[in-house]
Amino acid sequence: MSGPSVPNYEESFPLLPLRGGVLFPSATVPYEIGRPKTIALAEHAAAGDAPFVVVFPQRVASVEDPAAADLHDVGTLARVVAVEKQRKGTHAIVVEGVARVRLSSIEASTPFLRARVTPVEVPAVRDDELEALGLSLREATRALLQHLPPLPREVTARVEGISAPAELADFIATYLDASVDEKVELLALADPKERIRKLLALLARRTEVLRMRDRINSQVKDDIGKSQREYVLRQQMKAIQEELGGEDDDSNELDDLAKRIAEAKLSPEALDVANKQLKRLRSMAGQSPEAGMVRTYLEWILDLPWQAAAAPEPELAAVRAVLDADHHGLEKVKKRILEYLAVRKVKGTTKGPILCLIGPPGVGKTSLGKSIAKAMGREFVRISLGGVHDEAQIRGHRRTYVGALPGQILQGMKKAATTSPVFMLDEVDKLGSDYRGDPSSALLEVLDPEQNDTFTDHYLEIPYDLSKVVFVATANVGDTIPPPLRDRMEIIEIPGYTRAEKLAIARRHLLPKQLREHGVTAEQVELTDEALEILIDRYTREAGVRSLERQIAAVVRGVVVKVAEGSVTGPVVVRTEEDLRPAVGAAKFTSEVAERTEDPGVATGLAWTPVGGAILFVEATKMPGKGKLTLTGQLGDVMKESATAALSYVRANAERFGIPRNFVDDSDIHIHVPAGGMPKDGPSAGVTMLSALVSLLTGIRVRHDVAMTGEITLRGRVLPIGGLKEKVLAAHRAGIKRVIVPERNRADLDEVPEEVKKGLEFVFVGRMEQVIEAALEERALVKGGRSAAPAVPVAAA
Repeated sequence: MSGPSVPNYEESFPLLPLRGGVLFPSATVPYEIGRPKTIALAEHAAAGDAPFVVVFPQRVASVEDPAAADLHDVGTLARVVAVEKQRKGTHAIVVEGVARVRLSSIEASTPFLRARVTPVEVPAVRDDELEALGLSLREATRALLQHLPPLPREVTARVEGISAPAELADFIATYLDASVDEKVELLALADPKERIRKLLALLARRTEVLRMRDRINSQVKDDIGKSQREYVLRQQMKAIQEELGGEDDDSNELDDLAKRIAEAKLSPEALDVANKQLKRLRSMAGQSPEAGMVRTYLEWILDLPWQAAAAPEPELAAVRAVLDADHHGLEKVKKRILEYLAVRKVKGTTKGPILCLIGPPGVGKTSLGKSIAKAMGREFVRISLGGVHDEAQIRGHRRTYVGALPGQILQGMKKAATTSPVFMLDEVDKLGSDYRGDPSSALLEVLDPEQNDTFTDHYLEIPYDLSKVVFVATANVGDTIPPPLRDRMEIIEIPGYTRAEKLAIARRHLLPKQLREHGVTAEQVELTDEALEILIDRYTREAGVRSLERQIAAVVRGVVVKVAEGSVTGPVVVRTEEDLRPAVGAAKFTSEVAERTEDPGVATGLAWTPVGGAILFVEATKMPGKGKLTLTGQLGDVMKESATAALSYVRANAERFGIPRNFVDDSDIHIHVPAGGMPKDGPSAGVTMLSALVSLLTGIRVRHDVAMTGEITLRGRVLPIGGLKEKVLAAHRAGIKRVIVPERNRADLDEVPEEVKKGLEFVFVGRMEQVIEAALEERALVKGGRSAAPAVPVAAA
């Protein structure tokens, strides 16, 4: 700008009031101005009419139109370097400090302030002390700059380029982070030495504050939580994704997981693990395989039930009503279940024996478990253990394996969605073991009430409480259950149903169920009791009612076809075998006992099988030979030994039965048990084999209505057997009238239903002579024989 280069202190100068700033001599500083009077001053200076202005800091920055009292006494005479109009209606003015001045008076207030000033005399000092103060000032400035962000190169170059200590002090004071009052105090100090000392004190204090700030920042940086640092990184990542146009679906999903963790009622261990895994997941790339594994692991933790309010134990009357409504018969089974629940209620604890229902297929083991859950008001969940050979199917796979999942126990708990379901372990007798581990050992922890409150799955690796779960196991046979596992269970045997029970079950449960499933009503289809009895007797021969249900379904389907075709208009009544035959075919079973025993050498025995009791026939024949014994029918070792023992007993006691002593010298004996495709074994066929041999060799037939069971010794004693109830039920189904039972099994007859015992005659025997007397149609003992045991009617038994 043009104008005089030397100020005339005799004249007044335009006054620029500063809010929050101080201008020092030798400093060039731009200011943005927006007040009307300062804008008028800027426009006046832009016209070239004001080469010099005086700059005074305001005492109070909020004063909009300051007067003399609102300004500090000391200011700076400045040269106007440039004026520029801004877009927002403001102006920018660049001024260069020239000299210190004092305010004398305000000469005018419009259109802008004008003031008279007097210059401040600055002593001209140049000595060693001032030089030393200048060096100290330069070093203090360098120390301060180490704690500040990098300054523009022009500024640092200017600091190094100023040689005069007084000028350097003014330049540094311009950029010093100090209050207006402190800077005004520096401006008022005319003596360079005093000014530098004051400035050194301010620099030292500011440097110490910055050092302290750096130490605090360092400590805060070390102490700040990882989650806060990750939050900053996530915000930065979010900004980057938005800049790239991507979506932040992963972040939203992680936020949802964090919310679920906060709301889920996890155990302390599970909460700690979940939070750690979520932190890991946040630091991973969203599409990485490991992130998917961690996410799946977190979802499993959150999907499992962890805490639940304790449910009150149900009223026993309600439980009894549910069991009676759902199951006909099984009185002892229902009684034991009621006892189990009563103990839980009175004792007030969830710990107790694990119930194991053992019985043939189709007797209602699984439905009993459902009824227990229904009666207790709990969820029911079932897993099948049949064919399980891998321990990991119980405990889960470790997460290091690809596709790892929890075991079936935790999968069942997830399905139940409660910590206290009724959990059925089906087919526990079919557990296996191989090189992959022993599942039964894993089940020990699951079923042991003393340790299942901290069950640990290999996948989850967090203790999980199973103590509130009511476990119910099922099996077809108890012998194949691993002994340690069986030791933790209380066995409840369900041997099978009688003919009357099957009829009642079919009438009350099976038929209504099939009618519902096939979309017809009882008014459209009527199966009489006579028809149901035919299905029971001639089309099924089982301990349970599964096959019976299939036959009823076939009959109902046959009627449904007629209804759909429109060939019938009124209700269809199924009464006779002729009515049944179009739907189920010819009868599958007949009473073959009579025709099988028409000839000597055939006896009817009773056997136990995993699917209930059954009858079997033992046939014996002789042919020319030299005493060879042949056994056929896929017999097991124990059964072969029983046959050998029976033959030895007959040879030793041949004369007592009227049999030639040397009958084996010219004859071979062949013992056959039909249905050779089915493996057979067990000691209880001993009496049957001996009866068949005696019948063959004496020529006296075995009674067609007699069936027997018992183990024999070489001395002719009859030993007790197992599974008496199942065997008696099989005899009842086959139309047997007399059952020969070992004397020592007399007490086991209490388990046989009364309706079955009423139709049978029981003969309890202790020796083989008694068996022969009761089984053969004619008396076989000719001398030295013991008297046969009298037939014991069931009432006396």
